[in-house]
Amino acid sequence: MAAEDDLKIIAKQEKELVFDGFDEARAFTLGSALREIALERGLGVVVDIRFWNRPLFFAATAGVNAGNHEWVRRKINVVKRFLKSSYRMVLEQQRPDRTFAPQHGLSAEDYVLAGGGFPITVRGVGPVGAITVSGLPEREDHNLVVEALCAHLGKDHGSHALPAA
Repeated sequence: MAAEDDLKIIAKQEKELVFDGFDEARAFTLGSALREIALERGLGVVVDIRFWNRPLFFAATAGVNAGNHEWVRRKINVVKRFLKSSYRMVLEQQRPDRTFAPQHGLSAEDYVLAGGGFPITVRGVGPVGAITVSGLPEREDHNLVVEALCAHLGKDHGSHALPAA
């Protein structure tokens, strides 16, 4: 039942955490805020914000390794392909091996079922990119992105956060 509850909350997040517009300046402000949260809490994370066709912001804090960048790349691919958060895909697919079923035709080298990628959606346009975090357990990666989006968009984080696992 917990997965079903989380899916309802994530659907709400994806519907309500929407921008009126998004550009390089917003990416920098949002990314910098996310980086500051990570530094204040001593979290080792990679933060990547991008339009589908180009990067807008990238930061890494102490404690990450080269693998985190690869996880980010693969999470971004999932968000771009399905236009949903990567954690939502984890919960919908229920695949313990973290790969997509063969009928999707998606390689494990380029796609991973792991939380932390979230669509950047512009009202009246749709998803235009992704904001992605890697370095924490996947639920925490997802929650960190949602926390930063709520703060940036002036939304109540308490009504959008996934409950503690």
